[in-house]
Amino acid sequence: MHLPDWQKVLFYVLAFASIGVMFAQIWLRAKVWRQGQPIDWKPNWLANIRTYILEQKKVRSSRPQGGAPMHLLIFYGFLSLLLATTLLAVNTYSPWKFHRGTYYLVYELTFDLLGALFVIGLVWAIVRRTGFRPKALTSEWQDNWALVLLLVVGVTGYVLEGARIANDPKPWDAWSPIGFATAKLMGSLSPSVYLGIWWFHMVWVFAFFALIPQMRLRHIVMAILSAGGKSEQPWGELKLISLEEVETTGQIGVTLAKDYSRWHLMSLDACMECGRCTEVCPAHNVGKVLNPKRVVQDIRSAMVSQTPVAEAVSEEALWACTTCNACVEACPVLIRHVDMIVDARRNLVAEGRLSGTAAVVLRQIGSTANAWGAPRSSREDWMKDLDIPLCRDGVDFDWLFWVGCAGATDPGAVKTTKAVAELLKKAGVKFACLGQEEACTGDPARRIGDEFLFQERAMENVSVFQKYGVKRVVTPCPHCFNTLKNEYGQFEGKMEVVHHTQMLAQLIGEGKLKAAAPGQDSVTYHDPCYLARVNNESDAPRALVGSKTHLNDEVFLGQPSGNGVLAEPERIGRKTLCCGAGGGRMWMEEEPSQRPANRRAEELLATRAKTVAVGCPFCRIMLDTGIKQATDDEIRLVDLAELVREANQG
Repeated sequence: MHLPDWQKVLFYVLAFASIGVMFAQIWLRAKVWRQGQPIDWKPNWLANIRTYILEQKKVRSSRPQGGAPMHLLIFYGFLSLLLATTLLAVNTYSPWKFHRGTYYLVYELTFDLLGALFVIGLVWAIVRRTGFRPKALTSEWQDNWALVLLLVVGVTGYVLEGARIANDPKPWDAWSPIGFATAKLMGSLSPSVYLGIWWFHMVWVFAFFALIPQMRLRHIVMAILSAGGKSEQPWGELKLISLEEVETTGQIGVTLAKDYSRWHLMSLDACMECGRCTEVCPAHNVGKVLNPKRVVQDIRSAMVSQTPVAEAVSEEALWACTTCNACVEACPVLIRHVDMIVDARRNLVAEGRLSGTAAVVLRQIGSTANAWGAPRSSREDWMKDLDIPLCRDGVDFDWLFWVGCAGATDPGAVKTTKAVAELLKKAGVKFACLGQEEACTGDPARRIGDEFLFQERAMENVSVFQKYGVKRVVTPCPHCFNTLKNEYGQFEGKMEVVHHTQMLAQLIGEGKLKAAAPGQDSVTYHDPCYLARVNNESDAPRALVGSKTHLNDEVFLGQPSGNGVLAEPERIGRKTLCCGAGGGRMWMEEEPSQRPANRRAEELLATRAKTVAVGCPFCRIMLDTGIKQATDDEIRLVDLAELVREANQG
């Protein structure tokens, strides 16, 4: 097509103007992000973006029967058209002319078909939003018009291709099957009609560039930027606050949105408001005010308004979070909701705005080094008549058996502690305990928001580890496991840390112990959040009852593949449903009707198994109450270690 010179000038003016308007809006938004704190990590941009594009796991693994295929059609369709346009531009404006031969035929066929998937996805999205919208999905008129805009761009692209073929047919046109079919429908066209269609298409393209920063579609670009700049920090590791930082800023934690990192602020603009985070939130789903999607929207608004985060989100919502990371796991654009919630909590605690039972547990951790408030002397009560080796006695050991506050205090958790100790002895593992020298890891304190109480406990424990040369630790508590494994490295506490189910699974694999052998579907198992989701360990617990699964590697939610023995509940592995104990919620008061454990108990009981197995003392405490509220039937609640001990007695 040959444009008159004045139309060429007009085209370039409009093209650069629309792109300029787009980048100007992004630049203005970037100035808002730059109010935040500089990031303290070095992102691997290219590798992160490549991984994000190729592995859209977050979309594929959520709503498998809902909008996931639709979003993938739009996402990959958009990227394919962007790539096609980029290649065309390079061929047109650079010295390299490669649009020829077999390559060009493959190019035409591939992108012609991929563009059709983009159009199908958009039609699907419009129908879904107008007639079958999920409850958690926000829908505003701008969203519908954004989809219409994209659809018009996609459809007119095919009309334009058909018009080109009709106006100036080539021997290779059949390699663009959709454009070729469109040309057949259009018949012959004059150059002026083709020119009019070309301008009509380009006006919509210019409108798309100019308007995309104002629409939710911006998440297509923002998500890629967010993915590229992400930190490799594990979900189970919270940011360390130094005394130097407090002296410089004059505060602890986050007061205003600008106190978050620039990456966290940018990630908020990547939010597509799909509601996946809210759908999986255990607090929201029992009627509490916490709504993770609303948290993102409120903090995003606070970026501009300079409203304090606790005021924008509400203190009640911040305290309702169990820090289970279900929202983070579900988010397709990698937003770290838990990081932002805990940072806001830190400021509330520092300002003295915490009271009730949550404040009590902080005092107990500070005064007794036990979250339950038990004296240090009681940490060895469970050992009576068991001949447990202690580090202070100078015994030679390979593994430190970390018991934890619950394991030394709560009657149910003590049963687990004894079972693990007996199994380690039977398998010939050289281990020792700290006894009275063991202190709370500080996990509840850190997640409630008392960062420096956590640091005090952590540094105390690390000094004890160094005193005895501890290199390897095994613990029955996923919360202790996570903190020791992911967070003690901040205090030079680097060591190998395993959960007791991981060690027992290894010992069974080595033939030193026998796996439990419950009847088929007689036992169901509850995956703890801090083991399965936060640290991606779901296979080792199942190996203790003879199940061979691959949940650690699986993407989709569903029944585990392989040799399954357990009666699996609806949500398993990384998709497990939180019991409600994390984030310090174990010690916070709540209405009986708003306990996440009740909901989880109902799911476990729906399997009809008469034994519920756990791998976490917190889960055991919460589910014990939940099961008793849900049924009068006799249901046995045990740790997996107890089942293995029964199989190895005699």
